[in-house]
Amino acid sequence: MRQQEQVVKLSGKERTLLQGIIRSGKSAAQKQTRARILLHADKSKDGSKWSDARIAQAVGCCHALCGRIRRQYAQEGLEAVLNRSQRDKPAVEKIFDGEKEAKLIALACSPPPPGQAGWTLRMLANKAVELKIVDQTSHSTVGLVLKKTNSSRILKSNGLSRRKPTPRL
Repeated sequence: MRQQEQVVKLSGKERTLLQGIIRSGKSAAQKQTRARILLHADKSKDGSKWSDARIAQAVGCCHALCGRIRRQYAQEGLEAVLNRSQRDKPAVEKIFDGEKEAKLIALACSPPPPGQAGWTLRMLANKAVELKIVDQTSHSTVGLVLKKTNSSRILKSNGLSRRKPTPRL
């Protein structure tokens, strides 16, 4: 069996915090699993001093995860282990920024093409590509952009007047 390179030594505050996370049961399962791994890997005088294989069996994870958690704790600290880091950039860039969104809303508020009673999401998506507002888009993306507004020209009820309440019998 391999020698464990990173040693976890928890302070009293850290140990109390991790035990509180486990006891409350209100945090994410991933966070609780990581807290359990750290508590069992603790080499301080109050710690369990378990090996990765024993921790993995007790917690129900692979022993490689235990090593990664110990390494991350040694390099980045407790907060980095417990809380997921936020991405600097989103995985997928937004298709519609403020200016393009305004152009799409103006297009949706314009009169529909001849022979049509109103705009459909597919027609709006095709027209936005045709007018080179965006390079490509789908009708579902157009729907999400237009859903943000309170009134919509493509819906039957555009929200300009309230429905009359039905009398209770």
